[in-house]
Amino acid sequence: MRVLVTRPAEDGAETAARLRAMGHETLLAPLLETHFFDMPPPALDDVQAILATSANGVRAFARLSPRRDLPLFAVGPQTADMAAATGFADVRNADGDARALGDATARWTVPDKGVLLHVSGEQGSGVLAETLAAHGFTLRKAVLYRVDPASSLPADVRDALVANTLDAALFFSPRSARAFARLAGEFSVKGVIAACISAATAEGLEPLSFAAVRIAERPNQDALLARLAG
Repeated sequence: MRVLVTRPAEDGAETAARLRAMGHETLLAPLLETHFFDMPPPALDDVQAILATSANGVRAFARLSPRRDLPLFAVGPQTADMAAATGFADVRNADGDARALGDATARWTVPDKGVLLHVSGEQGSGVLAETLAAHGFTLRKAVLYRVDPASSLPADVRDALVANTLDAALFFSPRSARAFARLAGEFSVKGVIAACISAATAEGLEPLSFAAVRIAERPNQDALLARLAG
């Protein structure tokens, strides 16, 4: 299959490499661009653990602080892998979404050990904070980066859409899905399978009409790649 990867450049190359190892041809369209902030490192004196809902949150923290001695609770395997790669020794993987991370945190620790620090971007749903508040935790948010949507599709992706030579596209977030729907509206995607990491991501593709829209059984890359097979 010829598969479009729509992840930001920081992660898209890794996904493309996995797809090529599976025998697929890949095209890259980073629909979201990450901008890391230059700022003082977050204060950690009262923090018992760092929470990350994306690999970019880990990258952003690692750019600013040398501290790796705190536990890091990750939303899923890609975020956990990034935490381990940047030197965190105590990494735990909730293997789900923001709500799953909040619920897992309540199993892994207790509120009276200290504040939880959420390393995040400017955009956020508030689900993690709401879930942790219900469990009695105090969550402090450290906004360390922002993500902007792309202004156009790469030329090779546009050519593939015009020639109808694209078989499938992977979508990892509602924002990337909405960006694609905005940029690809002039093209037909009736021959393309859209594999989405969540139902909310699939909703972001409306009103495009795909050959099929498949949703991962769990919100992680392994489950998403499995949907290429059906």
